[in-house]
Amino acid sequence: MKAFSETAWEIFNQAITDYHLADDVDTPANNPFQKESLEHLLYAKNWIDTVQWHLEDIIRDEKIVPEEALKIKRRIDASNQQRTDLVEFIDSWFLTKYENVTPDNNAKINTETPAWAVDRLSILALKVYHMALEACRETATDEHRSKCREKLNVLLEQKNDLTTSIDQLLADIENGKVKMKVYRQMKMYNDESLNPILYQKAK
Repeated sequence: MKAFSETAWEIFNQAITDYHLADDVDTPANNPFQKESLEHLLYAKNWIDTVQWHLEDIIRDEKIVPEEALKIKRRIDASNQQRTDLVEFIDSWFLTKYENVTPDNNAKINTETPAWAVDRLSILALKVYHMALEACRETATDEHRSKCREKLNVLLEQKNDLTTSIDQLLADIENGKVKMKVYRQMKMYNDESLNPILYQKAK
């Protein structure tokens, strides 16, 4: 049986590859997986990350028109909220999966939920993809490509460690060794009732 982290890594790379067919931040996602499935959530999560990765590139153009930069900043804020929502959906999926597991009396509580670890894996997939491009970019210097290959090797080692950790965490939750506990992020900056700049302006 394929490990969860291996499946997630494959889905993330599928989303990244699909995005780069058009390589356009306005291209709508064409999620190939069944709605409500974990695979659908993982694909959607990485698509958001991939679009945001490129929005972050665009907004750093020193020649960008300020009005356009502001629009992109607002879009990145909205993307961050979508990203958080999807992470919480994924955690809800895991909570349902393990709802009948009774944790051991001495079960530990992990500092990170499965979905937030998966969030880091999604970003890592993007780092690996783009660093691999830089390691092979013909217009770059030999020194640049060499440094990028070194960085790529570190990223791949990190990928091995992170995927192992995720699978171990899920196994520990399933076996009752770790108690899964989720705290919603409760982000404040997008909430008109919590962000003082927004609620003062509304008076």
